[in-house]
Amino acid sequence: MGENAVKLSQYDEFPVHQTPYPVTYIPSTDYAWDEGYWFGVFNADEKVFLGTYLRINPNTDMIGGCVLLNVAGHQTTIRFNRCWRRNVALEVGPFRVTIVEPLKRIRIELAENDSGVSFDIMWEGTSPAFLEDHHIATHRGRRTTDQSRYSQPGKCTGWIKSSERSWEVEPEGWSGSRDHSWGLYASRPPLSPLPTLLPPMEDDEGPKRAMRFWNCFRTGEYSGFYHVHETAEGVQGKMNDVFGTPFGGRIFKGWDEEEVELVSGRHEMEFTEGTRILKRATFFLADKDGREWKQVFDIETPPWVVQPMGAFPGSWYDGGTFFTYHGSEELALEWEAADYSVQPFQYTPHSVSGAGASEGFNTGTSVGSMVHGPEYLARVTTYAPDGTVSRGSSQVELFINGRYDPYGFQ
Repeated sequence: MGENAVKLSQYDEFPVHQTPYPVTYIPSTDYAWDEGYWFGVFNADEKVFLGTYLRINPNTDMIGGCVLLNVAGHQTTIRFNRCWRRNVALEVGPFRVTIVEPLKRIRIELAENDSGVSFDIMWEGTSPAFLEDHHIATHRGRRTTDQSRYSQPGKCTGWIKSSERSWEVEPEGWSGSRDHSWGLYASRPPLSPLPTLLPPMEDDEGPKRAMRFWNCFRTGEYSGFYHVHETAEGVQGKMNDVFGTPFGGRIFKGWDEEEVELVSGRHEMEFTEGTRILKRATFFLADKDGREWKQVFDIETPPWVVQPMGAFPGSWYDGGTFFTYHGSEELALEWEAADYSVQPFQYTPHSVSGAGASEGFNTGTSVGSMVHGPEYLARVTTYAPDGTVSRGSSQVELFINGRYDPYGFQ
């Protein structure tokens, strides 16, 4: 290894090394190796969802992400990135993440900028983080996903401002969601080969996922996380993809008063007529002690839209992503505002070249097609086995790709 290949960072002071090299050395040259965070801050009464995304790609030497503020379907999205190794702090331009208490309290900030959106939020977990089953996927013998991820519900304190409104964020009414993942993830065009240059998947590489349901919720004393993945036939099973796990999750009462391991779940969903946009979902859950739980999710606002976030070709004005270079090693930042209150709608990327031009956004849509958001702000009602009922809110993620028999989608 060349003497200039890696350098010390402030994190090398701590006993966290997993290789005999400084922390910024990554034992993989794959552009799909990355690490990062998602934080959600939301209030169903106010119809407000604030989301922040920050990811590091050591092999392109980039750190980048986004902030989005969605108010009843009106969304402002700010994208940013810079080169990473010159400053490995969790900050890009006006955006900063501060780990106050690991796995429990994190401060997220956006200083004043041209978009008009700014905030200062203390995000605090209401129950322990849940480490999901390890995600592994392969393609013709090559490992394409090898990733760890944990998710956590929370409550939030602070303030949010936009050019038109401001909100005082207090923990009684404002809940939170988050995840942290690292390792080999899905390839992100344009930093990936064209699928047409590779042979197709072999028949024995496992069933394909048609549905993903993910949520972090908080209702009264209860909070938790669970996710479900099913095939086109509605079967929950191990899949050879970036998520893989059939079912998993926990419900907690308080931080440590009670921990409930969930072992199975079935669902009944309602959709806006003629679309795949979720209106309501009811989940019937069983825990390891054989007790039954029920949760009802009532969608409160139009879903927020992922295409402008910066992860897909065409979401940045130059056609790149937050892992590609945008002309500045110090800071690239841009923003846009749009009305997504009526969905689905026709989405056209700003500029797409290379792999992105041939493969669309790699989000299950083709360039210029009708799209809708997969991320929802929901009111949630939890029916516990002891008969108690509690209410609150949740972030819900629902992807339905292609045919999905349980609800007649072709």
